[in-house]
Amino acid sequence: MALARRLARPMLGAVFIASGIDALRNPGPRAELSAEVGARIARPLGLTEDPETLVRINAGVQVGAGLLLATGRFRRLAAVALLGSLVPTTVAGHAFWDAKTAEERARQRTQFLRNVGLGGGLILAAVDTEGKPSLGWRARRAAKQARGSVEDIADTVSDQFDDFTDRIDDLAHTLSSRLPG
Repeated sequence: MALARRLARPMLGAVFIASGIDALRNPGPRAELSAEVGARIARPLGLTEDPETLVRINAGVQVGAGLLLATGRFRRLAAVALLGSLVPTTVAGHAFWDAKTAEERARQRTQFLRNVGLGGGLILAAVDTEGKPSLGWRARRAAKQARGSVEDIADTVSDQFDDFTDRIDDLAHTLSSRLPG
């Protein structure tokens, strides 16, 4: 499985690196396609609505996250970032439902489905813990251990308090037996 990961991550990352570099070099055609979708996404995020700038931002995310994924660094975060960049790219760039001809519709549908497949690969990369327990499992386990430790401490304190009160009782009994009266 480790070999598959070493091969699959660079293969998956390469698609985004190449696409991102191409978009950085020549954002114009993508900017035209993304104007409407880009504006709808940019507004709530507080980003510029300039289509060319949005294409460059998306391309930068693809190059950076693609390199991280390919090298295995921050691989899960990189996969999520790539997935986030893939959605607007796919909707804006491969809207087969808007195609004018049957040939163009078929070509765009193929590209759309290719991106859906890449998205599936990114989802797998995002959830791949390499056989290690997930962060959620580790957090639950740490909380359970902490609860156990707190209970152990409470038991120890309770035992020590009981010993202390027993000594106080013994001392009080000893003192009362020595007092006249």
